[in-house]
Amino acid sequence: MDFSFTETQTFVQKTARDYATRVIGPEAADIDKHERFPREILKGLAELGLMAVNVPEELGGSAAGVVSYSLAMQEVARACASTAVTMAVTNMVGEVIAKFGSDAQRHAYNPKLASGEYAAGSFALSEPEAGSDPGGMSTTAKDDGDAWVLDGAKQWITSGAHAGVFVVWARTGSKETHPGTRGISCFLVEGGTPGLEIGKAEDKMGIRGSNTVALRFEGCRVPKSALLGEPNQGFRIAMMALDGGRIGISSQAIGIARAALEKSVEYAKDRKQFGKPIADFQAIQFKLADMKTELDAATLLCLRAATLKEKGVPFSREASMSKLFASEAAVRICNEAVQIHGGYGYIREFPVERYLRDVRVTTIYEGTSEVQRIVIARQTIGS
Repeated sequence: MDFSFTETQTFVQKTARDYATRVIGPEAADIDKHERFPREILKGLAELGLMAVNVPEELGGSAAGVVSYSLAMQEVARACASTAVTMAVTNMVGEVIAKFGSDAQRHAYNPKLASGEYAAGSFALSEPEAGSDPGGMSTTAKDDGDAWVLDGAKQWITSGAHAGVFVVWARTGSKETHPGTRGISCFLVEGGTPGLEIGKAEDKMGIRGSNTVALRFEGCRVPKSALLGEPNQGFRIAMMALDGGRIGISSQAIGIARAALEKSVEYAKDRKQFGKPIADFQAIQFKLADMKTELDAATLLCLRAATLKEKGVPFSREASMSKLFASEAAVRICNEAVQIHGGYGYIREFPVERYLRDVRVTTIYEGTSEVQRIVIARQTIGS
């Protein structure tokens, strides 16, 4: 098995690391403190080709592949999880449109997402009463001659107040004739469309610089051309998008955990107790050893899933395994980082408290850990 990166992958990783170190990292604490949407930073990422890493070049993307995307995501998340979330969802929206969109849709939206003309893209699947159960979706899209009319509510929408385009799922078939997920379709809705109302920003524990809002659709008319893919086939699009998105969340968790480990090593070497650095104590050494081992295991699982996706072979189970292990390991790593810092880990002067707040959500969004276990178990039992 070859663990070396290609020239393109190495270049993308280095580019992301350099920008994250120079530009993003110094702003991370302020972004968190003031819940500041990092618009200029995101524009810089777009200029480097990092807002459309796996989108074809003819659509404005970098066409660098899934592994390159994972490596870039790890570097950005290591510097600022809030920025990484916006980058992840925008990349995911771009990939969905590039894969399932018509020529007109791809050329209308992909270049704007890739270039930063759109500050972000948003993914509107979850609802107040339908998170892990998309079959319970109640948002509707009704055929009205030359348009579709959307009515309903969405919840937990990343970058919703700043998105240039939303990928929105709605029920086009009745629950009687199309039960469960069979009657769900997918639409592209531009930001500012009449009838689309943006709710207040959520006051979150972590990733506070990532804008999260509720959406309300009230008689929101979109043209017939807004339909993405085929009618009543939207669930398939959602699941394929989420499989890829789980690689992004795995990468994000890894980046945060890597930052936590680096800060812990640095602190352990500097902090003295009983006349010597705490890094000399076996209790601290064992914590650092476990953190490093879990981090490397998570990284390998993530890169395996990314490689499978890049090769165009099935990767759903591997993506879920990666997301499950990486997110839960990252929470443990960040928790241990706070413990190693002792009381200093609990104050904002040291970044590890932010890492712990930021990383916690990685076990929840893009499918909870429980959902990942369901996916893994079903595919394992059925294999």
